[in-house]
Amino acid sequence: MSAPNTPDDHGSGASMTPGADLWSKASAAPAPAAASAANPGWEREVLEKLVFATIKEQRAARRWRFWGRLLWSVVVLLALWLIFFKDATTTTSTSAHTAVVEIKGEIASGSNASAELIVAAMRSAFEDSGSRAVVLLINSPGGSPVQAGIINDEMVRLKAKYNKPLYAVVEESCASAAYYIASAADEIFVDKASIVGSIGVLMDGFGFTGVMDKVGVERRLLTAGENKGFLDPFSPMSAKQHEYAQQMLDQIHEQFIGVVKKGRGDRLHETPELFSGLFWTGQQAIALGLADKLGSVDYVAREVVKAEEVVDYTRRDNVAERLAKRFGAAVGEGSVQAMRNLMPQIR
Repeated sequence: MSAPNTPDDHGSGASMTPGADLWSKASAAPAPAAASAANPGWEREVLEKLVFATIKEQRAARRWRFWGRLLWSVVVLLALWLIFFKDATTTTSTSAHTAVVEIKGEIASGSNASAELIVAAMRSAFEDSGSRAVVLLINSPGGSPVQAGIINDEMVRLKAKYNKPLYAVVEESCASAAYYIASAADEIFVDKASIVGSIGVLMDGFGFTGVMDKVGVERRLLTAGENKGFLDPFSPMSAKQHEYAQQMLDQIHEQFIGVVKKGRGDRLHETPELFSGLFWTGQQAIALGLADKLGSVDYVAREVVKAEEVVDYTRRDNVAERLAKRFGAAVGEGSVQAMRNLMPQIR
């Protein structure tokens, strides 16, 4: 029998000593110094990769931010255009329908019931091949006789040109200049409680001469022409100037009466009060011939025009225009407007 190997043996048998195995592995692994010697630029390569990766990520982030901001800018601009600059006119329809144009509020230049907006809306309504008739939906206490006259003249012209009926439908009120407009319609429909009439003209203002005398304020008004300060609220009105103003009002009143008689014709039942400036309920207006029948827009579209679809052609100021008018476009606009309100106005 052969004897077992001992630590002193140096034969070909495997060593069973753990320390010898660890020593062999440690001697087999390359030292750091040896790795650096084999690839002396490895630190630089790692740093370059990190830098390039960072730059690539930053470029991608900038691109996303650019396109994101561009997209939001387009959305915001589109929203602003829709809110501030898009015309508020309803899209027309080529199918058979009843066209409606609203006249609401004071009839005056610069308002939603100005001749500029009303006439433009009526032209669009008459020109549309699908409109079977045009209805003016009125709810107004009146306003400028000049603006009303422009609208009235255009109503007569458009009816003759397009040979389409034109009706007026009154909601709460159709007074003064509003009735001036309505009188050109083929028929006027009212609610039994509507306020109709007020066929007259007025000029109102203020006079502060007595108050100025009491507080000791002197008005220094210089004019070239003896009547240049006519109707100045801080100067007294002479009898001659009063007579002149009254003649002017009478002339405008006669124009108003002539328009009503021409529009209503034999339907009018004239009484001493008819053109005195009084107003009546819708039921009374029918009895006087100032209106024809009771009815609403839906009634007229369904029963008279025979086209139940109602399309609104009304033109209104956009938001930007309303804000500009509300706050004024120039310094001192409020003061100027206040002074204008003191001056007499004809309506």
